[in-house]
This record gives sequence, structure tokens and C-alpha cells, in this order.
Amino acid sequence: MAVTVTEAHRTIEAVWRIESAKLIAALTRMVRDVGLAEELAQDALVAALEQWPASGVPSNPAAWLMTIAKRRAIDHFRHVKMAERKHEELGLDLETVRQAIEVEPDEVPDDLLRLIFTACHPVLKTEARVALTLRLLGGLTTDEIARAFLVPEATVAQRIVRAKRTLAQKKVPFEVPVGAELAERLGSVLEVVYLIFNEGYSATAGDDLMRPQLCADAIRLGRILAGLAPAEPEVFGLLALMELQASRTRARVTAEGEPILLLDQNRAKWDRLLINHGLAALERAERLASTRGPYTVQAAIAACHARAGSSADTDWARIAALYGELAQVAPSPVVELNRAVAVSMASGPAAALPLVDALAESPALARYHLLPAVRGDLLAKLGRPEEARAEFERAAGMTRNARERDVLLARAKEVSGAPGE
Repeated sequence: MAVTVTEAHRTIEAVWRIESAKLIAALTRMVRDVGLAEELAQDALVAALEQWPASGVPSNPAAWLMTIAKRRAIDHFRHVKMAERKHEELGLDLETVRQAIEVEPDEVPDDLLRLIFTACHPVLKTEARVALTLRLLGGLTTDEIARAFLVPEATVAQRIVRAKRTLAQKKVPFEVPVGAELAERLGSVLEVVYLIFNEGYSATAGDDLMRPQLCADAIRLGRILAGLAPAEPEVFGLLALMELQASRTRARVTAEGEPILLLDQNRAKWDRLLINHGLAALERAERLASTRGPYTVQAAIAACHARAGSSADTDWARIAALYGELAQVAPSPVVELNRAVAVSMASGPAAALPLVDALAESPALARYHLLPAVRGDLLAKLGRPEEARAEFERAAGMTRNARERDVLLARAKEVSGAPGE
């Protein structure tokens, strides 16, 4: 039965967002080229846009797209001009593709896992991995990725094109790594997913504190990964961390979009379903590993907040201890800064200020606005308002997020006793 163009396009968009990763993954296994696989998948999408408004949406839209894409793959290998290759070699390619078309349903999850590891291959720069992952596995358009990260669409398009070209030139195999390489490559995958989440949770630039759709995309990728790698504890640790942090989304900003600090948030607005999911994922991560990895430790910290009925009930001593554990498995100045905050809550600002001052010369924190922001807060609590004001103003000058800048400037006025605007 025919449908309106609008109805057909709405259905196609929904199907594409859900099924495109599986489609591209299966095609990549067939043609051994991520760039070509995406082109074939896009051809199937164009065919759907042309045919479905007139013919109606098929009963199994995903299978329809897969069938069309496979035909395009055969056509490509049959008609492509390969002057340098012998006829026998072309025939072998056709036979290989025909055999690959006969895909058992059980192979689809394996293809998807291979695609995740390919898109997040360390041979690519971080920003390229992020863009390619969102494009191939998140089903986002180039324009959507560009708007999410506040960069020109042409920049994202170039990153994706170069990433696919690099994968082809380096002959990156379409496979799941094994042995010692698996841990390293899995770390790259988890890093990409968490970078996507963090950009949504605390936007580095722009007028909004959060971009919730990026958080949702990252959590969806995390859940896909958990389903594909059920024995990897850090996969569940990352999923737990993202779900527990995302549970606070509705309480993190006012109706006008102004940030609300964690201690001031209305915890009744926290999403209990997400919290329960996160706690279950954390329990599984801890059950799978004898020693907690960095994502699992961070999830345990987030769980301390989630379990506390109010900010006064928070077990800050345990949080400080967990940050100490995190510093052992993933040492960084940012971890030490967060540990200092926890120490200040557990033992007072005087105990924390020396820890923060010790980080002042760290090159990694030279342009990190939260260092002077934390120091300003500690100085204010210690009754040193002028020093605190200077720190808040310095922090405001470092951040590229307009909402954070407004909050920091407001704190500077507050501690100095200046009237608000």
C-alpha cells in the first residue's frame, strides 16, 4: 500500500538509524572496504527513498535494504573497470561476494563487533575515530555530527573521507583482535564511546551545557558493545558510568539552561531507571574482574552519588578513597584534582588546598578551567575572597562554554561582594 512521501521518509529515517550499522558491517565483510560498504548502503537508502513512497514500506524494511545493498555489491564487482586485474581475479572476487551474501543470522553480531573495532582503529586520529564511529555505528549524518561538535560540516566530511582512505591504505583487517592486542584495541573503542558521551554531558564549547542526543548515542553504542562483548568487564564499567551520570540530566540545568552544581541538584529528578541499569552494569563489571579497571572505578564513584538520598548523605571518604584507587590504575592530574575535591568534602578545604596547589605547575592542566575553579571554591570557603575572585575570573577566561563562563563570573562577583547584574 502506498504511503505519503513524509510517512515513507520518516520510516526510512527510523530504520536507517537502527539498521545502518548492521548493514554496513555485513557489507564490509563482503567487500573488505569500509568506504565502499557505506557507499553501497547509501545506494540502498536512495533506492528506498525513491521506491517506498510509491510501493509502500515493505514488511521487513531492514531485509529489503540488505537485499538491495547486496545486489549493488554484485553489480559493483561485475561492472567496475579493473584494467590492471586479470579476468580470473575478477571472477574470484565475484564468487567471494556471492558466497559472502549467504550470511547466517548468527554472523551479524560478529560483523558489528568487527565494524566497531575497525572504526576505532588506533591508526586513525581521535577526532576521525569519533566522527567515523558516529557515522557508521550511530547512523548520524555528516551534518548531525558537525552540529553536535560545533564544527563545520566540511571539516567532518573531510575527517570521514580521510579515515576511510587511511583504513584502506593501511589495509586494516576487518576483524576482532585477539590476545594481547584485544585489550589495547578495546581501550581505543571505549575511549571513543566515552569521548562522545562526555561531549554530550559537558559540552566543551557553545551556548549549551549539555547535548543530550550525544549522550544517548554513546549509551546506545555502549549497550551494543555490551551485548557483543559480554565477558569484558570494562565494557560494563563504561556502560555503568554513562548510565549513572546520564541519570542526572534533568537535574543539571534550570529551565533557562543555567548549570546546577551536583550538590544543589534536586535528586528527585534523577532518573531511577537509568540508575538501576547503571548499578546492575556496575555489579556485572565487578563480578567479571578481580581488579577494577578505570571505567569501573569511575562508575563506583558515580554509584556513591546515586545511592545517596541527599548531598549530605554522600560518603565522601569512600569517594576520596576510590579516586586514590583510580590514581593507581589510571594516573592523571585530573584524577588528582577530583580527589582533592572529594578530600575537601570529607576533611575540609584546608586539607584539600595543598593537593590543588601541588597541581598548579602541571602542563596538562595549564588551560584546564576547573583547576582555578576548584581553587577558587576552596579559597572562598577558607575566607580568602579576593584570591577566590581572581581564581574564578581566571577560570571564566579559560572555558569555551558560555553557560560555564556565566556561572564562574557570577561566583567571582558573589565572593567579592559585588552586586549582581
